[in-house]
Amino acid sequence: MNARFDTRDVRRLERHLVRSIPRLRRDARQVVVRGALNVKNDWRNNARASGRKHAGKLYPRTVGFDVAAYGPDVWAATIGPDKGGTQGALGNLLEYGSVKNPPHRDGGRALDAELPRFIAQMELLAARGLAWW
Repeated sequence: MNARFDTRDVRRLERHLVRSIPRLRRDARQVVVRGALNVKNDWRNNARASGRKHAGKLYPRTVGFDVAAYGPDVWAATIGPDKGGTQGALGNLLEYGSVKNPPHRDGGRALDAELPRFIAQMELLAARGLAWW
C-alpha cells in the first residue's frame, strides 16, 4: 500500500524560513545594539543620580558598549565603564560597593529595566520569523 502526501505546505514553509533567516539575523543584531544603547544610557543616568558625591561628572561618561558577533547567529554586547577613562576604574567599587560603601547597582538597575523590553523584541522577531500563513 502506497501512501501519498501533499508536501506543498512543507515546501512553502521551507521557502519562507530560507527568506526569513537573513532578515532575522539583521534584526537580531539591531535589537542587541538598541538594548545595549538603552542600558548604557540608563547606566549613565543612574550613575549621575547616585554617584554625585563619589564620581561626579566624569565616571558616567566612561560607560559605553561594544557589540561582537560570534558566528552568524550570536550577538553579544559588553556594556560598562572604560577603565582607561577618567574615573572609569571606579566602576567595580561603585557598582558592587565595598566594606565602607554600599553598592549603587547603576548598571544592574539599567539591565533590569531593559531585560523585559529586550525579551519582548526577541519574541516578536521569533514570531515574525515563524509566521508564514
